[in-house]
Amino acid sequence: MKKIRIALVDDHSIVRDGIKALISDEKDIEICGEYPSAKEFLNSLDTQKPEILLVDIAMPGMSGLELCENLHKGHPEIKIMILSMYTEDDFINKAIKFGVKSYLPKNTSKVELLTAIHNVYEGKDYFNEEISAIMLSSYVKQIQSDESPDKVSLLTKREKEVLVHFAEGLSNQEIADKLYISIRTVETHKTNMMNKLELKSSIDLVKFAIKNNLAEL
Repeated sequence: MKKIRIALVDDHSIVRDGIKALISDEKDIEICGEYPSAKEFLNSLDTQKPEILLVDIAMPGMSGLELCENLHKGHPEIKIMILSMYTEDDFINKAIKFGVKSYLPKNTSKVELLTAIHNVYEGKDYFNEEISAIMLSSYVKQIQSDESPDKVSLLTKREKEVLVHFAEGLSNQEIADKLYISIRTVETHKTNMMNKLELKSSIDLVKFAIKNNLAEL
Protein backbone atom coordinates (compact mmCIF):
# COMPACT_ATOMS: atom_id res chain seq x y z
CA MET A 1 0.00 0.00 0.00
CA LYS A 2 1.33 3.42 -0.97
CA LYS A 3 1.59 5.70 2.04
CA ILE A 4 0.97 9.44 2.17
CA ARG A 5 4.27 11.01 3.19
CA ILE A 6 3.79 13.84 5.69
CA ALA A 7 6.33 16.18 7.28
CA LEU A 8 5.57 18.08 10.50
CA VAL A 9 6.94 21.55 11.24
CA ASP A 10 6.12 22.94 14.68
CA ASP A 11 8.43 24.39 17.32
CA HIS A 12 6.58 22.57 20.11
CA SER A 13 7.57 18.93 20.46
CA ILE A 14 4.40 18.16 22.41
CA VAL A 15 2.33 19.24 19.40
CA ARG A 16 4.37 17.11 17.02
CA ASP A 17 4.07 14.15 19.41
CA GLY A 18 0.31 14.70 19.62
CA ILE A 19 -0.11 14.70 15.84
CA LYS A 20 2.03 11.57 15.51
CA ALA A 21 -0.08 9.85 18.17
CA LEU A 22 -3.29 10.78 16.36
CA ILE A 23 -2.24 9.26 13.06
CA SER A 24 0.11 6.48 14.21
CA ASP A 25 -2.51 3.78 13.59
CA GLU A 26 -3.26 4.94 10.04
CA LYS A 27 -1.80 2.39 7.64
CA ASP A 28 -1.83 4.73 4.64
CA ILE A 29 -0.01 7.65 6.32
CA GLU A 30 3.69 7.95 7.12
CA ILE A 31 5.48 10.71 9.05
CA CYS A 32 8.64 11.09 6.98
CA GLY A 33 10.12 13.88 9.08
CA GLU A 34 9.49 16.30 11.93
CA TYR A 35 11.18 19.65 12.43
CA PRO A 36 11.15 22.35 15.13
CA SER A 37 11.76 25.16 12.64
CA ALA A 38 11.13 26.14 9.03
CA LYS A 39 14.86 26.46 8.43
CA GLU A 40 15.54 22.87 9.47
CA PHE A 41 12.76 21.64 7.22
CA LEU A 42 14.14 23.55 4.24
CA ASN A 43 17.59 22.13 4.91
CA SER A 44 16.11 18.61 4.65
CA LEU A 45 14.47 19.03 1.26
CA ASP A 46 17.42 17.50 -0.57
CA THR A 47 16.85 14.18 1.20
CA GLN A 48 13.18 14.27 2.25
CA LYS A 49 10.41 14.85 -0.25
CA PRO A 50 7.09 14.91 1.63
CA GLU A 51 3.86 14.99 -0.32
CA ILE A 52 2.13 16.98 2.41
CA LEU A 53 3.54 19.50 4.86
CA LEU A 54 1.65 20.12 8.11
CA VAL A 55 2.92 23.39 9.56
CA ASP A 56 2.23 25.87 12.37
CA ILE A 57 2.26 29.65 11.81
CA ALA A 58 3.94 31.09 14.90
CA MET A 59 7.53 29.87 15.02
CA PRO A 60 10.86 31.51 15.83
CA GLY A 61 12.92 32.63 12.87
CA MET A 62 10.98 32.01 9.69
CA SER A 63 7.22 31.94 10.31
CA GLY A 64 4.93 29.29 8.91
CA LEU A 65 3.48 31.77 6.40
CA GLU A 66 6.97 32.71 5.20
CA LEU A 67 7.70 29.03 4.74
CA CYS A 68 4.47 28.63 2.76
CA GLU A 69 5.45 31.52 0.50
CA ASN A 70 8.91 30.00 0.00
CA LEU A 71 7.50 26.59 -0.93
CA HIS A 72 4.77 28.08 -3.11
CA LYS A 73 7.48 29.65 -5.27
CA GLY A 74 10.13 26.95 -5.15
CA HIS A 75 8.35 23.66 -4.42
CA PRO A 76 4.71 23.92 -5.55
CA GLU A 77 4.49 20.11 -5.67
CA ILE A 78 4.39 20.00 -1.85
CA LYS A 79 0.81 20.32 -0.63
CA ILE A 80 0.64 22.53 2.45
CA MET A 81 -1.72 22.25 5.41
CA ILE A 82 -1.71 24.73 8.30
CA LEU A 83 -2.65 23.69 11.83
CA SER A 84 -2.69 26.79 14.01
CA MET A 85 -4.30 28.53 16.97
CA TYR A 86 -4.41 31.72 14.87
CA THR A 87 -7.68 31.81 12.95
CA GLU A 88 -7.93 35.51 12.08
CA ASP A 89 -8.96 36.20 8.49
CA ASP A 90 -5.69 37.99 7.72
CA PHE A 91 -3.68 34.83 8.43
CA ILE A 92 -6.11 32.66 6.48
CA ASN A 93 -6.15 34.97 3.45
CA LYS A 94 -2.35 35.12 3.33
CA ALA A 95 -2.15 31.35 3.63
CA ILE A 96 -4.51 30.89 0.68
CA LYS A 97 -2.48 33.42 -1.31
CA PHE A 98 0.60 31.28 -0.69
CA GLY A 99 -1.07 28.12 -1.98
CA VAL A 100 -2.14 26.48 1.29
CA LYS A 101 -4.62 23.67 0.61
CA SER A 102 -6.05 23.32 4.11
CA TYR A 103 -6.24 25.50 7.24
CA LEU A 104 -7.38 24.00 10.53
CA PRO A 105 -7.51 25.26 14.13
CA LYS A 106 -5.36 23.34 16.60
CA ASN A 107 -8.42 22.03 18.44
CA THR A 108 -9.49 20.06 15.37
CA SER A 109 -10.51 16.44 15.90
CA LYS A 110 -8.67 13.34 14.70
CA VAL A 111 -11.47 12.53 12.26
CA GLU A 112 -11.36 15.99 10.73
CA LEU A 113 -7.56 16.01 10.52
CA LEU A 114 -7.58 12.69 8.68
CA THR A 115 -10.37 13.90 6.39
CA ALA A 116 -8.33 16.99 5.57
CA ILE A 117 -5.18 14.96 4.89
CA HIS A 118 -6.95 12.64 2.46
CA ASN A 119 -8.71 15.52 0.68
CA VAL A 120 -5.46 17.44 0.26
CA TYR A 121 -3.64 14.32 -0.94
CA GLU A 122 -6.32 13.91 -3.63
CA GLY A 123 -5.71 17.48 -4.79
CA LYS A 124 -8.70 19.08 -3.07
CA ASP A 125 -8.87 22.03 -0.70
CA TYR A 126 -10.18 21.47 2.81
CA PHE A 127 -11.36 24.13 5.26
CA ASN A 128 -13.56 23.12 8.16
CA GLU A 129 -16.80 24.82 9.15
CA GLU A 130 -15.15 27.32 11.51
CA ILE A 131 -12.50 28.43 9.01
CA SER A 132 -15.01 28.49 6.13
CA ALA A 133 -17.26 30.84 8.13
CA ILE A 134 -14.32 33.19 8.79
CA MET A 135 -13.40 33.14 5.10
CA LEU A 136 -16.97 33.91 4.06
CA SER A 137 -17.25 36.76 6.56
CA SER A 138 -13.98 38.24 5.30
CA TYR A 139 -15.16 37.97 1.68
CA VAL A 140 -18.48 39.66 2.46
CA LYS A 141 -16.71 42.52 4.25
CA GLN A 142 -14.39 42.98 1.28
CA ILE A 143 -17.31 43.08 -1.15
CA GLN A 144 -19.19 45.58 1.02
CA SER A 145 -16.07 47.72 1.31
CA ASP A 146 -15.48 47.68 -2.44
CA GLU A 147 -19.07 48.66 -3.11
CA SER A 148 -19.33 51.36 -0.44
CA PRO A 149 -19.48 54.96 -1.76
CA ASP A 150 -16.51 57.27 -1.45
CA LYS A 151 -17.68 59.15 1.63
CA VAL A 152 -14.81 61.62 1.47
CA SER A 153 -16.40 63.03 -1.68
CA LEU A 154 -19.47 63.94 0.40
CA LEU A 155 -17.47 66.59 2.24
CA THR A 156 -16.99 70.14 1.06
CA LYS A 157 -13.51 71.62 0.74
CA ARG A 158 -13.98 73.62 3.95
CA GLU A 159 -15.27 70.56 5.86
CA LYS A 160 -12.18 68.62 4.81
CA GLU A 161 -9.96 71.42 6.06
CA VAL A 162 -11.74 71.45 9.41
CA LEU A 163 -11.55 67.65 9.63
CA VAL A 164 -7.81 67.54 8.87
CA HIS A 165 -6.97 70.16 11.49
CA PHE A 166 -9.26 68.51 14.04
CA ALA A 167 -7.64 65.12 13.43
CA GLU A 168 -4.24 66.75 13.91
CA GLY A 169 -5.29 67.69 17.42
CA LEU A 170 -6.18 71.35 17.02
CA SER A 171 -8.92 72.78 19.25
CA ASN A 172 -12.02 74.43 17.83
CA GLN A 173 -10.53 77.83 18.65
CA GLU A 174 -7.24 76.98 16.93
CA ILE A 175 -9.08 75.73 13.85
CA ALA A 176 -11.19 78.87 13.79
CA ASP A 177 -8.11 81.10 14.02
CA LYS A 178 -6.28 79.12 11.34
CA LEU A 179 -9.17 79.22 8.86
CA TYR A 180 -10.38 82.74 9.80
CA ILE A 181 -13.85 81.53 10.75
CA SER A 182 -15.83 81.55 14.00
CA ILE A 183 -15.87 78.76 16.57
CA ARG A 184 -19.58 78.37 15.90
CA THR A 185 -18.85 77.73 12.22
CA VAL A 186 -16.25 75.12 13.13
CA GLU A 187 -18.78 73.35 15.36
CA THR A 188 -21.39 73.51 12.59
CA HIS A 189 -18.97 71.94 10.12
CA LYS A 190 -18.21 69.13 12.56
CA THR A 191 -21.92 68.46 13.15
CA ASN A 192 -22.62 68.46 9.41
CA MET A 193 -19.75 66.03 8.79
CA MET A 194 -20.96 63.61 11.43
CA ASN A 195 -24.44 63.68 9.88
CA LYS A 196 -23.12 63.14 6.34
CA LEU A 197 -20.76 60.35 7.37
CA GLU A 198 -23.23 58.81 9.82
CA LEU A 199 -20.76 59.05 12.68
CA LYS A 200 -21.66 59.34 16.35
CA SER A 201 -18.74 61.13 17.98
CA SER A 202 -15.69 63.34 17.51
CA ILE A 203 -13.51 60.25 18.00
CA ASP A 204 -15.25 58.63 15.03
CA LEU A 205 -14.39 61.71 12.98
CA VAL A 206 -10.71 61.32 13.82
CA LYS A 207 -10.82 57.60 12.97
CA PHE A 208 -12.46 58.43 9.64
CA ALA A 209 -9.75 60.97 8.81
CA ILE A 210 -6.97 58.48 9.58
CA LYS A 211 -8.64 55.60 7.74
CA ASN A 212 -9.07 57.73 4.62
CA ASN A 213 -5.51 59.11 4.72
CA LEU A 214 -6.63 62.64 5.55
CA ALA A 215 -4.47 62.58 8.66
CA GLU A 216 -1.74 60.43 10.18
CA LEU A 217 -1.53 58.73 13.58
